[in-house]
Amino acid sequence: MTTTDFNASRDPRIEKYVDAIRTYSRDNYLNMVKEPAGKLAYPFIVPGSESYPNCLWDWDSWLTNIAVRQIMADNGTSSGTFFEYEKGCILNFLSNMEDDGRMPICVTPDQALYFEDGVNIHKPCLAQHAAFIARENADAAWLGPVFDKLVDFVNYYRTHFRHSPTGLYFWASDNAIGVDNDPCTFYRPQNSSASIYLNCLMYKELLSLVWLSKKLGRPEKLIAEFYAEAENLKNAIRTLLWDERDGFFYSADIDLVPVDPDRWLHKGKPRHWNSIIRRIDVWSGVMALWAEIATPEQAVRAVRHFTDERTLWAPYGIRSLSKLEQMYSIDVSGNPSCWLGPVWSIANWMTFRALLNYGFDEKASELAKKTIIMFGEDLANNGQLSEYYHPETGKGLNNPGFLNWNLLVNNMAAWLDGRQFVTEF
Repeated sequence: MTTTDFNASRDPRIEKYVDAIRTYSRDNYLNMVKEPAGKLAYPFIVPGSESYPNCLWDWDSWLTNIAVRQIMADNGTSSGTFFEYEKGCILNFLSNMEDDGRMPICVTPDQALYFEDGVNIHKPCLAQHAAFIARENADAAWLGPVFDKLVDFVNYYRTHFRHSPTGLYFWASDNAIGVDNDPCTFYRPQNSSASIYLNCLMYKELLSLVWLSKKLGRPEKLIAEFYAEAENLKNAIRTLLWDERDGFFYSADIDLVPVDPDRWLHKGKPRHWNSIIRRIDVWSGVMALWAEIATPEQAVRAVRHFTDERTLWAPYGIRSLSKLEQMYSIDVSGNPSCWLGPVWSIANWMTFRALLNYGFDEKASELAKKTIIMFGEDLANNGQLSEYYHPETGKGLNNPGFLNWNLLVNNMAAWLDGRQFVTEF
């Protein structure tokens, strides 16, 4: 990976905004660390803002951790006791997991939240988070006593959310999927959405489990099993979620009527496919590049697709949904939060990393600068950051004071400046 020259062809606002963002981040990031309370027996990390004062969330804690590590690196701060808050995120989730591996999406001092009984659980990013912590601290030993529970969590996905005919993973429902009203899943039948977002997370989760297994000296048979599952999933994504016509990765529908050999109007030529690609232009198609699943040829075509200003590439980053889709909407909402067009910084970050993975440094630089300007303007005008933004004006739309993965903008700025650059595992 190469870095760009931070001073080359840059908007004169960039340096001023980076300084403001770093100051704001330094002054506020410790507000996201919390002490043990109730069901949260270990210190932990919260997303920040008054809306999430004491909640341990799944992918939020993982990505916030990566951002905080960059802030600490920028400030020359030793990890010190922060290691305990990092580990606590993993240990709190594992201690609130059911015996069969079913794990809550969110834990508060009072309860472990599943949102709807028997459906979606913690997103497959816990092993990734654990591997990140182990890598950053050069210490995986703390995970040894609870590692089997982490394996149980991943195996719960394999048992309950894997579609055998295709090898793809699916959401059980549209509740609490993280990208709340992604139309590929939102208001779709249960067990029908083989989401590109979910499957890319799962691929990286399996590889993280392989790495941790090696670090902890687990049996070669276990390592080989999870590596084979990762390879099979990669191949399924490359073939079944790739659209050769559009040159992009999409989610798929697996809710197909079973083949009935006695149905006389069908039996002459029963279906030979087990999924149908859903050509809905959602930002999460870039995650196949983030996870380094795309072939080099697929990456070239995909980048042309998602950097098209008519669709996903906006003045302030990546639209969460293409503005050519009939569902496109820039609204302010909660439960579900609006992922039908607004810019979310996590989408900007994942796209930034996807571009770097395949050597599209110029586009990555452009996206980083868009993100810096978006946040810099919000700080200049309002003194705080927001949860999501208008793609054309950069105006914050919801939840002022939100920190969380917004702070990954510091990681982007570090890359632009050629400084130490903290990335996810």
